[in-house]
Amino acid sequence: MFSKILIANRGEIALRVVRAAREMGVATVAVHSTADADAMHVRMADESICIGPAPSTQSYLNVAAIVSACEITGAEAIHPGYGFLSENAAFVQVLEDHDITFIGPTAEHIRVMGDKITAKETMRKLGVPCVPGSDGGVPDLQAAERIATEIGFPVIIKATAGGGGRGMKLARSAGELETAFRTARSEAKAAFGNDEVYLEKYLDTPRHIEVQVFGDGRGRAVHLGERDCSLQRRHQKVLEEAPGPTITPEQRAEIGRTCAEAVARINYAGAGTIEFLYENGNFYFIEMNTRLQVEHPVTEAVFGVDLVREQINVAAGLPMSFHQEELRLNGHAIEVRINAEKLPQFTPSPGRITQYHAPGGLGVRMDSAIYDGYRIPPYYDSLIGKLIVHGRDRNEALARLRRSLGEIIVDGVDTTIPLFAELVQDPDIMAGNYTIHWLEEWLARNLT
Repeated sequence: MFSKILIANRGEIALRVVRAAREMGVATVAVHSTADADAMHVRMADESICIGPAPSTQSYLNVAAIVSACEITGAEAIHPGYGFLSENAAFVQVLEDHDITFIGPTAEHIRVMGDKITAKETMRKLGVPCVPGSDGGVPDLQAAERIATEIGFPVIIKATAGGGGRGMKLARSAGELETAFRTARSEAKAAFGNDEVYLEKYLDTPRHIEVQVFGDGRGRAVHLGERDCSLQRRHQKVLEEAPGPTITPEQRAEIGRTCAEAVARINYAGAGTIEFLYENGNFYFIEMNTRLQVEHPVTEAVFGVDLVREQINVAAGLPMSFHQEELRLNGHAIEVRINAEKLPQFTPSPGRITQYHAPGGLGVRMDSAIYDGYRIPPYYDSLIGKLIVHGRDRNEALARLRRSLGEIIVDGVDTTIPLFAELVQDPDIMAGNYTIHWLEEWLARNLT
C-alpha cells in the first residue's frame, strides 16, 4: 500500500479522496492554486503545496508543477479525481516516466476511450451494442449525406474529441444537414483543435443510462449496476439515480455482464463508466469515461462500497475487495448537483458564503467542501455540493430528498437548490417518467 498520495484536484472530490485515504491510513498531499489557499481540502489534507496562480491552466492543469509537488513531498501516487487531468493520457504517460503511480487506468486505455470513434469501434468488437452511424470520422458533406440517407433522419453530428455538448448538432431532415455539419466542425475546431466529426442516428426519446464497471487490471472486472442520468441541461447532468427506474433486473444483469466482460477482456484497471442511450428496451453505447464519475455516490449508496478506496487498492496492486456474486443492490439512491448559479439564467454566482447548514438524518449524505465564510472563487466549475439520499425504495428516497432540500441552507450566493425543490414535486419526476429532453422542455415552460 502507498504511504502517501497526492490529489490533483480541488473542491468536494479532493475532500472525498482525503477522507477515503485517511480511513485507510494513507497520508495525503493537497495541491492548490493561490485562489484555493483556504479551501477545505487544503485544510484537511496532511500536507499542502501551492502549484500556481488561480487560472487552472497555470495550476490544476500544470503537469510540471504537479509532478514537482510529488517529488518534493515524496508522494508515490496521484489520484486525479474527475475533470482537469483525470482523462489526460499524456499526463499519465509523464507519471509513468517518473515512476509515479496513476490511480486509474493506463494511458493507452484513456487514449482509446478518449477518441469517440476508436471507443465505439473497440466496444463494438467487444460485443457492446452501439448506435447506428458512421464507422469513423466523416470527411465531407457528401459522405455525411450518404450515411444519413442509409440510417435515416434524424441524425446527430458529434465531434470525435467532443464533450459537454460542444461540437454536437442535430439535423432532423436533409435540408438541415449541411448547416449542422459545418457548424459542428467549426465548433469542434474552436473547442478541441480538431474538426473531425462523426454521425449517428438520433434517438427521439432516449434515457441516459450508464453502467459502473471496475477492473483489477489483470483480467477480472465487475459491474455495479446502472445509474439513470437523463435529467440534463445543455448535455450536463443535473440529477442522477440508481437503479434506473425503467430498467428491469433482467436488463440490468444482461447489460452489466456485457460491460464487465468487455473491460475484463482489455485488462482495464480501476473505475470506469460505460454510457448508453436507452430507448424501447435497447441500449446504445455512446462513450466510456475512464475515471470516477461525479455521481459515483449513488452507486456507493445502493451497493455499500467505497469506490475511491477500491481505486487506491487496485492501483497499489491489491485485489478488489468483492466479487460479482457478492454485490447486492439495496434500495434506491438519488443525487442532485448543487451549483452556485443564479436562476433562471444559470449564470455563475461566486462570492462569500455567509451561512451554511448541511442536511442530515438517516440516508442523507452531503458531499461538499464549502463552509461558513468560504469564498467561492470565480475561476472554476460552479458545483459546490452534491446531496445524496438513500431509501428502501424510490418513493422513500424522494421523500428524503424533499425533506433534505428543505433543511439545507446556503446563504450569500445564489444556488440551484430552488430548482430541485420544484423538480421533486413534479408528477413526471415522481413517476420516473422523463427522458434526456425532459428538463430542457420543463425549464422552457417554468423558468423563463
